Amino acid sequence: MPFHKVQPEKLSTSVVRQIELLILRGILRPGERLPAERELSERLGVSRPSLRVAVVDLQKSGLLTTRAGSGIYVAEVLGSAFSPALTRLFATHDEAMFDYLAFRRDMEGLTAERAAQLGSDSDLQVIQAIYDKMATTQNRRNPEEEARLDAQFHTAIIEASHNVIMLHMMRSMFQLLREGVFYNRSQMFLQHTTRDDLLAQHRAINDALQSRDPAAARAAVETHLTYVESALEAQRKSDRNEVIARQRIMHEDSR
Repeated sequence: MPFHKVQPEKLSTSVVRQIELLILRGILRPGERLPAERELSERLGVSRPSLRVAVVDLQKSGLLTTRAGSGIYVAEVLGSAFSPALTRLFATHDEAMFDYLAFRRDMEGLTAERAAQLGSDSDLQVIQAIYDKMATTQNRRNPEEEARLDAQFHTAIIEASHNVIMLHMMRSMFQLLREGVFYNRSQMFLQHTTRDDLLAQHRAINDALQSRDPAAARAAVETHLTYVESALEAQRKSDRNEVIARQRIMHEDSR
């Protein structure tokens, strides 16, 4: 018969499983610092020696890392799906940027659709709260803060889709954006008309999600990212024209 005696699970193993799930579900994020050993052992209800065994196991598996004199952190490598060489290649070719936007349009349209269907009420409350902050920040004209909230808004939608593979894959894509590999996100908010358009697009996405309308949520995301693509293409063209215009000025000045 295919049975064997049930063995009691060690406390350290239970701790490992709990932390693994928190990382898998995206609740613990790459680079996030865990509570101090005493506090964490109390929260988990285990002894500090059991916690230390669990931490060592998680370090060996590459999920946690220790920084001398600082504490225990979720490994940064979890947010890096691309090699440094490939990242540098992305940064030097516009083709990669527009392929990136096309990929985001397809994937985020799907995540928005799923979020409208599968997101909990709490998920939608988080998205609403971030949108409200975006609307408030609009009046302060702070491009860096607007860009940060924009990233939070899109990430919250991905989290609300409740697909852990999609979550970690898209976080890797957003990591490239945070590092300025494709374009400087805050530049999108410098022009007044662009800022107003972007806020209106995020309002449409949020309204569709709060109404739990999957088709409208997907369409709103696709419309938004198509706009971003067009705006960046126009900026690229403007930059190229400016280079040519400066060459003409230099040539005229030298005559």
